[in-house]
Amino acid sequence: MDVFGVHHDLIAEYEAFTSSLVAVRDPDIESHLAGERERKTRWPDPKLALNPIFRSGGTVASLCDDGLLHPMCREYFRHKTHPNDPGSRTLSLHRHQREAIVAADRGDSYVLTTGTGSGKSLTYIVPIVDTVLRHPNPDGISAIVVYPVNALANSRLHELEKYLTWGVPDGPPKVTFARYTGQEDSGRKLQVLRNKPDILLTNYVMPEYLLTRPDERRELIGAARGLRFLALDELAHPSLTPPPAQGLRHPPGTSPLTRVIPAGGPPKHPTAPTAKKKRRGKSASDQLGGGLFGLDEVEGGDIQLDMLNMFGEGEQE
Repeated sequence: MDVFGVHHDLIAEYEAFTSSLVAVRDPDIESHLAGERERKTRWPDPKLALNPIFRSGGTVASLCDDGLLHPMCREYFRHKTHPNDPGSRTLSLHRHQREAIVAADRGDSYVLTTGTGSGKSLTYIVPIVDTVLRHPNPDGISAIVVYPVNALANSRLHELEKYLTWGVPDGPPKVTFARYTGQEDSGRKLQVLRNKPDILLTNYVMPEYLLTRPDERRELIGAARGLRFLALDELAHPSLTPPPAQGLRHPPGTSPLTRVIPAGGPPKHPTAPTAKKKRRGKSASDQLGGGLFGLDEVEGGDIQLDMLNMFGEGEQE
């Protein structure tokens, strides 16, 4: 397709259409409209922009060779095009993705801020899968991922299906996952309650519902004791970080969860990928860390918050 040709034809047709609607008799108005057409006020020239080139973080295969990731990650995280495709090549990672994987491997909690389309979901999916492979928990939930809208949960469900099931040899899955957002029918809900997934995808409303429904609280919240990951995707979304005027110190649903799910088990890694935005005053890590953990300052102790910059060192915005 000739995108510039399509653009030219579309503008020409639209200009002809708008010019034929009214016959302008006043010469001053006609002159003004002609000047606007020449200046392309209503349809400026196309704007061309280049996406930033992210610094390389190596490949999933190289991280497996280095021992940072479980060897099975080499088979899962590959470029795949259809359900029977085992993958033509291993995934290449950006530097900020590798830094997030390293932070999770250290047991740190972290907030990741990068631009749209920079692969934020892999910064928690890869560490979660790696941890489940290294420390299987057949009867429990190892990770809960909270999304602001169901559309994102549906998209990530497809992403997990692609990486963890496409082209994978038949047999019992080594990493299981399920969506529990209220979209599921009764049969699917019952299946999730009976067969606890390693990774539970949900929205910001369901965690509080789970705490008020006895069966679901017993089955799902009970299975999440010793939770290793609590990931908040798109933390900057209003549903996860309401305005301060609403008086909420925690993203909806997470404060009750942190009180019900006891600490002291395996390490937890609350993560919060979010689109990068400029902030003034308190640093982004202080703001988001305080909201996540109910702390005025996030430093030292058992909770460490790393702000990962996709362009490497330098001042955080």
